[in-house]
Amino acid sequence: MFDALKIKNDCVEWIREFFEKNGKGCNAVIGISGGKDSSIAAALCVEALGKDRVIGVLMPKGEQHDIDMAYMLVNHLGIKHYVVNIKDAVDGLMKSFPSDLEVTDQTKINIPPRIRMATLYAVSQSLNGRVVNTCNLSEDWVGYSTRYGDAAGDFSPMSNLTVTEVKEIGRLLGLPSELVDKVPIDGLCGKTDEENLGFTYAELDVYIRTGVIEDKAKKEIIDKKHAANLFKLQLMPSFKPKI
Repeated sequence: MFDALKIKNDCVEWIREFFEKNGKGCNAVIGISGGKDSSIAAALCVEALGKDRVIGVLMPKGEQHDIDMAYMLVNHLGIKHYVVNIKDAVDGLMKSFPSDLEVTDQTKINIPPRIRMATLYAVSQSLNGRVVNTCNLSEDWVGYSTRYGDAAGDFSPMSNLTVTEVKEIGRLLGLPSELVDKVPIDGLCGKTDEENLGFTYAELDVYIRTGVIEDKAKKEIIDKKHAANLFKLQLMPSFKPKI
């Protein structure tokens, strides 16, 4: 049985210990999308460090249809925030590619999160910060993150917690239900994350924790995605010369 209160308290203490060892007096700098993960990670940091040491960065690409959710979060927590529109940076990079280079659709999808992470590190370095990674175990398990984009960061409070568990903690933290239960939707195709994946997070979370899943076809999809994306969760391989 998942003890949400205990895990929440343990996570808060872990964040405090991280900052004691790796940035005493530093600020937690976090990208705020308006989704559950950034909302809950930010709330955990506020409980651990106090709202004066948590800084949100909103990074729309042009117009963001759900930017009001991000504002709801920073206002609810009472944290300082900055807005950095990344549209010009994305457009500038796309225009800079040579005409004979065919930029794939997946590349285009991954450029904004990587520019957002570069932006977060710029803000963090300027404000004595440490960048919060907002990934969760469920999405990491099947590679639903961008390497060196949203998968980067200096510390990760939730990467060993499933979506189901993260949501339970979000409710304990008193976040508005609109933020905790917001359905993630792909801004490009209009489908939900679960529709794109081919299974629900509830099914995935049970499989991760128990190894049980009734639908063999979904099990095959999950196993294939997990195997293909394990490299994202490992340190970069490095040659070790025998000297």
